[in-house]
Amino acid sequence: MVNMITRILNFGRIKTKLNPLFLTTGLMFLAALIFLFLNSPEFFWLNNIVNIFNQCAVLAILSLGMSIVMIGGGIDLSLPANMALSAIFGSTIMILTGSVPLGCLIMLISGVAIGSLNGFAIARLRMIPFVVTLATMTICGGISVWVTNSVSIFNQPEKFFDIFLARVLGLPLSIYILIICLIMTQIAMSFTRFGWMVYAVGTSPSVCKVSRIPVKQVLFSTYVLAGFLAGVSAIVVTARLGSASANIGNDSVILDIVTACVIGGVSIYGGKGRPVGACLGAVLVVILGNILNLLEISFFIGLMLKGFLIIFFVSLDGLLVKQNE
Repeated sequence: MVNMITRILNFGRIKTKLNPLFLTTGLMFLAALIFLFLNSPEFFWLNNIVNIFNQCAVLAILSLGMSIVMIGGGIDLSLPANMALSAIFGSTIMILTGSVPLGCLIMLISGVAIGSLNGFAIARLRMIPFVVTLATMTICGGISVWVTNSVSIFNQPEKFFDIFLARVLGLPLSIYILIICLIMTQIAMSFTRFGWMVYAVGTSPSVCKVSRIPVKQVLFSTYVLAGFLAGVSAIVVTARLGSASANIGNDSVILDIVTACVIGGVSIYGGKGRPVGACLGAVLVVILGNILNLLEISFFIGLMLKGFLIIFFVSLDGLLVKQNE
């Protein structure tokens, strides 16, 4: 028992070993780049690469939040709806008060509040994560449509766009925000006791209880952090689109988030994966979208492809879990 507990607590330290999931993703990434090089060389122009990273910033930030939750053994289907509702609340406050800091703060508070509700229901009330977050997604989506009457919210203060659409050293601010979120998330998950406990809880909650790891607090914290990142993404997406609406949290976004995480090596079974992998998965999802557009493939066929990718990677992950048992 002591050896098992020690192995679980140290799991976060050894997770950097190359695994088949990450290797498969790397091969897919390489194949996509080769295809683009042969069929669309202009893809590798500097301005286009910057635009790609700017385009995937929101998806990558949400994927970072989802990776934390999934590593802890849960799932959060409400992240896109959380982002949309937070963007609506913050934009409304900005328009009414003219205060950019207050509007951004409201977006962050809203994201954390929704994440906290999920965490409380799952960690304290022991409700099923899928059911809870699905219900939260539905509630947030309904509130978003009701508050906006299905109309986009415009006329945010110009100062808001001046700040968050600014370029620093030629790069959009959204890329810097993504880099900061990625670094902080990776450090938290790799080099802190909290991160090691998240891996431990995702690996074996029952053993964690024996070793007196605060499982409920850890689970609650993962959903709070995911909610905070949803609030950050609300700021970024509102600035990029120039508006806030219920549609920015549509159902296809959660499919992209889950796809990014699973192809980035984050296990749907918990206890395995890295935030940086989820971020790379988000970049790959955006690149695959560009390839589909280049080939003039239907949007709905793209959805089918993402679904097949999820099934493939989850199946591969399941086989690896059985081999390690």
